[in-house]
Amino acid sequence: MKLVVQVKLLPTPVQAAALEATLRACNRAADQASRVAYETGTTSRNDLQKAVYMDLKARYALSAQPVVRVVKKAWTPTPPCART
Repeated sequence: MKLVVQVKLLPTPVQAAALEATLRACNRAADQASRVAYETGTTSRNDLQKAVYMDLKARYALSAQPVVRVVKKAWTPTPPCART
């Protein structure tokens, strides 16, 4: 049995600003990762992560978990019919 719980965040103004800044940094990092994937023709998520991980962590001041999620968000798998 799966239990689903919906919660509402009620951050303070300072916390809200920090959350917004983190989300903006994650979106910019995803744009960068997507750009690298496109420009290099990277088709493997692991290869993309190896290529951008350290740069995204440093450039956008993100911890490990957001960087890994950003790479997964930016990576688009190649459909089986498009592989050669």
